[in-house]
Amino acid sequence: MEITSASILIVDDEQVNVLLLQRLLEKGGYSRLTMTTDPREAIDLYHNNDFDLVLLDINMPHIDGFGVMEQINSTDEDGYMPVLVLTALADRDTRIRALEAGAKDYLTKPFDNVEFLNRVHNMLEVRLLHTQVRRQKDILEEKVRERTQELIEKADELQETRLEVIRRLGRAAEYRDNETGLHIIRMSKYSQLLGRAAGMSENEAEVLLNASPMHDIGKIGIPDSILLKPGKLDAGEWEIMKTHTSIGAEILSGHPSELMDMAKLIALTHHEKWDGSGYPEGIKGEDIPLTGRVVALADVFDALTSERPYKKAWSVEDALAEIDRISGAHFDPNLTHLFREILPDVLMIKEQYAEPTAEE
Repeated sequence: MEITSASILIVDDEQVNVLLLQRLLEKGGYSRLTMTTDPREAIDLYHNNDFDLVLLDINMPHIDGFGVMEQINSTDEDGYMPVLVLTALADRDTRIRALEAGAKDYLTKPFDNVEFLNRVHNMLEVRLLHTQVRRQKDILEEKVRERTQELIEKADELQETRLEVIRRLGRAAEYRDNETGLHIIRMSKYSQLLGRAAGMSENEAEVLLNASPMHDIGKIGIPDSILLKPGKLDAGEWEIMKTHTSIGAEILSGHPSELMDMAKLIALTHHEKWDGSGYPEGIKGEDIPLTGRVVALADVFDALTSERPYKKAWSVEDALAEIDRISGAHFDPNLTHLFREILPDVLMIKEQYAEPTAEE
C-alpha cells in the first residue's frame, strides 16, 4: 500500500491547529484524514476506523492526550499504538511521560513543516510494515489452523478406517453363524458398559469397545471340519477348538498400540473361568485380566439371548438366571452383580441392535 493512502486521525481541541495539520498533510499527498476537536470522540473514532496514524495533542479539555492514549491502550488488541504527539509542552517530563504511555514519536509546536511530514512518513512506514507482518502472521496462523484441521480429519478418518477393519475382522470370525454381525456390535457395547461399571476410565472403556470385537478372531485358524461340525466335538477336536484363543493372541500380537494389546489379551483370556477351570492357561480369579472377564460375561449373555440355527433365543430372565447360577465358577461374581445394575442400558442396546425379523 502507498504511504499516502494511509488513514490518519487528528485529535486537537484547537480548530486552527486541526486545519493547519489538514493543509500540511494534504500538500504531502495524504487524503484519508479524519479530524475532531473533541478528544472524547477519539476512542470511538479509533475503534470504528482502521487508522494507521493518530496525531494527538496533549493539553485538551475533558480528557487530555494521556487519557486518550490510556483508552486506546486498554482496548487495542493490536498491541501497536501509532500515536505521534504534537504539543506545545516542551518539558522533558511531559515528553518522557508521553513516550512511556505508548506514543511512538513526539514533536513540539511550533514545528518545522518538512520535519513534520518526514516524521509522519517514517511513522507510517513502520506502521504499515507492522500491519503487513501482522497480516502475514494471521495468514500463516489461518493456514496452520486449516492444515491442523485437515490432519485431524485425516487422522479421524484413518482411525475410523482402522476400527472398521477391526469390526469386520471380528465379524469374519462370526460370519458363518451370524451373518448380520450384530452380535459383535451388541457384545462390544455390553462390554463397554460393564467395563465402565467396573471402574474403567472412559478412554479404557472406549478401547475395550473397539478391541472386544476381535475376541474370536482365532477361529479363522480352526479347520472347517471342526468349526462347522453340527454335532458334539470329540476330545481331540475340542482341544483343537480351544486353540482359537492362542491363535487369536498370536494374530493380534506384535503391535505396540493400546488397542491391539488389549485385543490380544481379550482373545487369549475370554474363555478363562473365575474358578480356574477355563482355557487356555487355567488362570483364575483376578489373575484373569479384567477385560477378559468382562468380555466373557458380555459374550455369553448375548449368545444366550440370541437365536442361532442350532438353538432358540433364551429369555433375558432365563439368561440372567443361568449367569447367576455359574457366577463364582465361570464368571467374576462382582461383574455379575454389576451386570444386573446396568441391565436397563444393556436392554436398550439389545433392542437397538436386534437381529432383523424374517419380514425385514
